[in-house]
Amino acid sequence: MSWALIATWQMALKGAAVSKEILESHGSAADAAIEGVSVIEDEPSFHSVGYGGRPDREGHVTLDGGFMDGDTLHFGAVASVEGFRSPVRIAASLARREANNFLCAEGAERYALEHGFEQRDNLTEEALEIYRKEVDQRKKLSAYDGHDTVCFLTKDEKGSVCAAVSTSGLFMKDPGRIGDSPLCGSGYYADSEIGAAAATGLGEEIIKGSLSFAAVAYMEAGMDAQSAAEKALRSLEAKLIAKNGKAEAMSLIVLNKDGSCGVSTNVDFPFVYASDQNDQMLYLARSVDHKTVISPYEKDPA
Repeated sequence: MSWALIATWQMALKGAAVSKEILESHGSAADAAIEGVSVIEDEPSFHSVGYGGRPDREGHVTLDGGFMDGDTLHFGAVASVEGFRSPVRIAASLARREANNFLCAEGAERYALEHGFEQRDNLTEEALEIYRKEVDQRKKLSAYDGHDTVCFLTKDEKGSVCAAVSTSGLFMKDPGRIGDSPLCGSGYYADSEIGAAAATGLGEEIIKGSLSFAAVAYMEAGMDAQSAAEKALRSLEAKLIAKNGKAEAMSLIVLNKDGSCGVSTNVDFPFVYASDQNDQMLYLARSVDHKTVISPYEKDPA
């Protein structure tokens, strides 16, 4: 395959169409990943990313983002950023630095302001109303309440592979909480000589297995994309169950250097895949007896 992309959740459809157009027009994997994610960051109807993201316990929308260039292994990341439009764009700019690639909170905001990134209040009236209704009632944090991290993995016709992610994190999270999404190796990883992976779910669980790096390492050892995705997630799932009696929600997307994809999950998980050989389509991955079963998504995606 000359180009390919895979992205998390039904909400990625609009962004994937933009990413697909870039790749079809001989654009770069980096641009395709960043632009695909940024489309989702601008959509207020999605309450786990960017504009309209759900607040933390104190009513603040704080955002995390990450980007990795598989050609160089350079990465950039931001966490707990408030008041800016696109954490993925800020993260991607940090990937061009030799050091200081991961900035958080006030440091990330100062950097974004100094480098002219667009500011925005991401707390919408709808998200604020949701917060007001639940602020005194919430008992248990759930990674998939209102969906979760948007992740894009892209491969271009030159063979470059990139990963980009963005999230507002858990609804009602403690102020300052950071999950897996901005953490290179846990939330995302890309190496153009091998492929890329990205995760969505409860970040605290995903971090315990460096899940994205594990999947890429399995591909490097010779596994195909689907086998690598299953091996990485199921190995961590089994270990968590053995140690703690349970494993929280996790899903993993994988794209190998040839453009083939793999997905593993322990919940119902929609994802988008497209390539020069496959029309853009929404799929549903389900966990059946600790194995992932993938089928076309049958519900109306509108």
